[in-house]
Amino acid sequence: SAEMCCEKYLTGFGNEFASEDPRCPGALPEGQNNPQVCPYGLYAEQLSGSAFTCSRQTNKRSWLYRILPSVCHKPFASMEQGYLTHNWDEVDPEPNQLRWMPFIVPKSSEKKVDFVMGLNTLCGAGDVRSRNGIAVHIYTCNISMTDKCFYNSDGDFLIVPQLGKLLITTEFGKMMVEPNEICVIQQGMCFKVDVFGETRGYILEVFGAHFELPDLGPIGANGLANPRDFLVPVACYEDYKAPSGYTLVNKYQGKLFAAQQGFSPFNVVAWHGNYTPYKYNLKNFMVINCVAFDHADPSIFTVVTAKSTRPGVAIADFVIFPPRWGVANHTFRPPYYHRNCMSEFMGLIKGHYEAKEQGFQPGGGSLHSIMTPHGPDADCFEKASTADLQPERVAEGTMAFMFESSFSMAVTKWGLETCNRLDKNYQKCWEPLKSHFNPNWKSSTK
Repeated sequence: SAEMCCEKYLTGFGNEFASEDPRCPGALPEGQNNPQVCPYGLYAEQLSGSAFTCSRQTNKRSWLYRILPSVCHKPFASMEQGYLTHNWDEVDPEPNQLRWMPFIVPKSSEKKVDFVMGLNTLCGAGDVRSRNGIAVHIYTCNISMTDKCFYNSDGDFLIVPQLGKLLITTEFGKMMVEPNEICVIQQGMCFKVDVFGETRGYILEVFGAHFELPDLGPIGANGLANPRDFLVPVACYEDYKAPSGYTLVNKYQGKLFAAQQGFSPFNVVAWHGNYTPYKYNLKNFMVINCVAFDHADPSIFTVVTAKSTRPGVAIADFVIFPPRWGVANHTFRPPYYHRNCMSEFMGLIKGHYEAKEQGFQPGGGSLHSIMTPHGPDADCFEKASTADLQPERVAEGTMAFMFESSFSMAVTKWGLETCNRLDKNYQKCWEPLKSHFNPNWKSSTK
C-alpha cells in the first residue's frame, strides 16, 4: 500500500537509481527515456539538477513518469512569507559571538503553523540570482501540510530535525526522518511535510552547488559517511484529485509564490536517474579521530560538503560531533581556541556539547563569524587543563553539528531581535579566564 512506501528505500549516494510503484509493473519505459507513448498513458518529464553540458561525474538529472505533468497549474501569485528572507541588509553587521536559547515552537492551540509557514531565516550570505550562497533557517511547526506542497527554485535544503519526526512525501516517494537523521531535498523537488505534534529543526540551504561526500585522501576508500548508508525513497504515486484546490508553494529568488492545481503533484508512478532526495542516519558515521596526541581539526567530522569553485574551499560543510573515544595524550582535548576564516553556525540535536556544557542547549544555536574568536568556556578550560588523561567516552548521548561556510554570514532581524532568543550573557562565559603566565617557568621534564 502507499502507506508502506516510506518503510522501503534504495541505498547509495548519487547512484543511477530506478524505481516503479509495484501497483504498475513495467511503468518505466524500456531502452529509452521519452517514448512516443509511455506505458500506462503516463507523461515523461525530466528534472535537471545540473547544466546539460556538465561533466559526466557532475551531471544530475532524473526522468519522472507521471499521471499529469508539473506544468498543469494556474499562475503563481506572491504570498505572505513570514520571517523567511534573503535580505542580508536588514540590520547592521554583527561581529560578536552569538548564542541562541532553544527556539520557541508555537502551541497549536494558539497558532497553527505548518512547515512552510514555520520557516524562519537566521543568517546567510550570497545571492540567489547569481546562484552562489547559503542560508540557515530554523523551522518550528505544529501541523501537517494539507493539500499543499513546496518546492525551492533557489537551492538545496539539508534538513536537520531536532524535535519531532518528519514524514516527507516527495515526487520520488516517502521518507520518515527522525531526530539524529538528516535529509536533503535538492533544488526543484516538490515535497510536503507531515508532523506529529510540536516540531523543530535546522535547515542549511545552499544555492549554486549540490552536496557531495568529501574526498577521503589518505584515509582511503572507507570511513566517515559511507555511501551505502544513504537512503533514497521508492516510487509511490497518489492519483488524487483536489476539488477545492492543491496549493503549490514555490520559493523563487527568495520570495514565496503560490499556485493552484486540481491534483496531487505526487503523481509519479515511476522514475529513474541520479538526482533524488535522500536521508542519512548520523549514528552510521564512522568517526576518525586522533589516537596519539593533539586535537585534529573538525574537518575530520564532515558528513557532506557543497564545494565552491576554489579547490578545498566549501560553500558549506555539514559537520557533526558524534559520540566517540578521546584518547590523546599530553593534549588539551576539548576544541582549541580559534579564529577562523570560515563562519561557524552550531546547533545541538540532543545532549550537552563538551565545550559549553551549560548554556548551549538542544534546539538552540550559536554563530561564530569570520575571525571572531571563540573556544571553551572558563570551566571547561580549567577542567581539561588538569584532567587525568585516561581514555574516555566523549559526547556520549549527544549530537552537535556545525554548518561551516566560507561566506561571511549576515544575521537577520528575526535572529537578532524578533525571535527574542538571543542569549545576552553569552560573552560572560569567557570572562573568568585568567592569566596563568609565569616568566620563571621551568620545564618539569628534563
